[in-house]
Amino acid sequence: MILNIFNFAANKYQDMIQRIQTLYLIVAALLLAALFFVPFAELTGKDGAHYLFNISGIIVNSSDSSTSLDNAWPVLVLVCLSLIMVVISIFLFKNRITQIRISYISISLLFGLKALMYYYTWSSNNVPIGGLHSKIYAALPLIAAILVFLAIRNIRKDENLVKSIDRIR
Repeated sequence: MILNIFNFAANKYQDMIQRIQTLYLIVAALLLAALFFVPFAELTGKDGAHYLFNISGIIVNSSDSSTSLDNAWPVLVLVCLSLIMVVISIFLFKNRITQIRISYISISLLFGLKALMYYYTWSSNNVPIGGLHSKIYAALPLIAAILVFLAIRNIRKDENLVKSIDRIR
């Protein structure tokens, strides 16, 4: 039974996975999903305290307990929206024009996410910033935006190929 379901899904989406733009979008979705589990930056206060900035906000990083200083729910909302848009774009492989439009929306959401991450890092009222150590994970939204842009280029190539074949007929 489970094998039949897997064979059905594999046959139905086989054309989708063979396209390079789908692979770009899958990697972008995986990068966005990774944002739920990694810190974006490590802040050092003027008093010597260590703070972590992750998807749930700015947290005091002490050995005893974790206390949230600043809630970053807009970051969480933008990560969720971006991830949903990229996943929707993956499954719209039969409607290329809509796939391109949704991909552009996800790119704008990703740039907004990066700007919001920058805002939260530098302008937290509750943290007197003495030092900032940005993690490599803070660049994941930009890498995902580049991958979505590469997917858009390949989707557009497919659309132009289909249009040229239609003109020949």
